[in-house]
Amino acid sequence: MTLSHVRIVGSGLIGTSIGLGLALKGVGVTMRDSDSRAQGLAEDLIKSPSDLPVDLVILATPIGALKSVIEGEFEANPKAAFIDIGSVKFKVKVEVSTSSLPSSRFLPTHPMAGREVGGAESARADLFQGRPWIVDAQGVDSDVLEKASELIELLGGHKIDLDSSEHDKAVALVSHLPQLVSSLLAKQLTGGEERWLDLAGAGLRDTTRIAGSDAKLWREIVTANSQALTPLLKALQRDLNKLIDSLEDENSVADLINEGQKGRTRIPGKHGGKAREYTFLPIVIEDKPGQLAALFEECAQASVNVEDLTIEHSPGQFTGLITLALSESDAIKLSDHLKSNGWSVHAPKK
Repeated sequence: MTLSHVRIVGSGLIGTSIGLGLALKGVGVTMRDSDSRAQGLAEDLIKSPSDLPVDLVILATPIGALKSVIEGEFEANPKAAFIDIGSVKFKVKVEVSTSSLPSSRFLPTHPMAGREVGGAESARADLFQGRPWIVDAQGVDSDVLEKASELIELLGGHKIDLDSSEHDKAVALVSHLPQLVSSLLAKQLTGGEERWLDLAGAGLRDTTRIAGSDAKLWREIVTANSQALTPLLKALQRDLNKLIDSLEDENSVADLINEGQKGRTRIPGKHGGKAREYTFLPIVIEDKPGQLAALFEECAQASVNVEDLTIEHSPGQFTGLITLALSESDAIKLSDHLKSNGWSVHAPKK
């Protein structure tokens, strides 16, 4: 291991999560933030000080603060490698090109990981496990790339090389557009009757989950990537207008739903691989302590791998429904195992 001391400027969710992950690997971490409360909390969580020279400076600040931070950090750590972790890359490269930091000593990066809640208090050491981590290595010194690659490996991410301009177009589609659509949908709820919202189910919660994201963070991301987002929003607007004009035509509505299904199947599975088709096994359990733990003990005994689960339980109901997502063979295997042990299992479905 060559990384011994990493300096992280910015003690938000991503910066603190990086610090936590590095501390677990024995790397010294220095946290800095203009907000003393955030810095103090991050330092208290990480507790991995170092007196060694700084190998790598990670800029985890908002884009607007980047240039002023770069000047001070480069002056204090002239021999260090520099990377950032922002959601927009082209604008960051422009900021660096007009600073005193040589472009060859700076690697633009973007870990494709996050949560809808921010701040050091939401940080997790495993946030980057199995997640893509984009880098634009064009014109960057080899030692800078090596340090960044080691960082990504230590945190469990997998490195993807992508030009900054292409990166911005890609994340506009897979990250920034979903955020805006979720926020637009959730905004419509502000005009709804309170008693109507009592009827909300998993569908509404799933589609509005990221609407709880930090407005201060996202206002900067969206405006910085407006050039890539604009054509996507216009395409969405055209589809929405077409839907409005054909709401009474069942075939047109069905076409839209089918096109949505086609788009969703293009989303890859874990680690960028082909999306797996799961079989869903419904199990009715009693509403009493220890049932979920007992069910997972049965899964372990049957040697099956549970990929996901959902829980449905109404207040006052004496039973609940657990639906497990497994491979087809594991679903059949577990179904037989549970039935033989007296569990209330229903026919699996795809």
